[in-house]
Amino acid sequence: MLIPLTQEKVRQLVPLVATGSQYRYVWGKLQDFLRRLTFSVVAVAVIALGLNFLGDSAQLILGLVAGLYWLWAPAVLASFRNRRHRRFPYGGFWRGRVLDVYVTEELVGKEETVNDKGQLVIIENRERCLNLEIGDKTGFETRVQAKLLRQHRGIRPGDAAEMLVLSRRPDLAEIELISEVFLPRHRLWIGTYPILQRDAFIDLSETLRRKARSQAPRRSPRSRRSSL
Repeated sequence: MLIPLTQEKVRQLVPLVATGSQYRYVWGKLQDFLRRLTFSVVAVAVIALGLNFLGDSAQLILGLVAGLYWLWAPAVLASFRNRRHRRFPYGGFWRGRVLDVYVTEELVGKEETVNDKGQLVIIENRERCLNLEIGDKTGFETRVQAKLLRQHRGIRPGDAAEMLVLSRRPDLAEIELISEVFLPRHRLWIGTYPILQRDAFIDLSETLRRKARSQAPRRSPRSRRSSL
């Protein structure tokens, strides 16, 4: 099932500025924080030592901005991601089914270290990931992936799956971007970047479900035959 949404509704579902969950996602791991912190320290040093010609006020402002780069950069990067989704003129609410569920090991990073013999060793960091293949009766199929968690054990083929789809065509015939996937039965979200205002999406899902039930034709009670 694919229900077109107005651009206003799409922008309600995709926030303009970063949410808390988006900020935490872009914040990353310890090495990501250390990389930003190093950039902040170097930038402050360059501004303090090499930009004296700007004047004290400008130098102070630039120094504060650069010094807090480690803090505000994740919010800006997350907002840029949101803008990428918000620029699509057409969107729709998609509901289908889980077609397949399987686990893979994915490479998430590499680290270089030196062993006892002084040799350079590259260590591959891998993690187990959940893969969902989802689709609907029209033949549309796609795959979403997320880090494997304990609560994923109950997911089975046939479970309902919902998400936001984005397109440049008003008939939504070509889907260019999708959001994370919501599994109503398990109240779980599957995906990487949390693009949606999730409470708003769940409200929309429940509203459409109630509307579909109210519009479904009611079966008339069967007349019972009495035996004489």
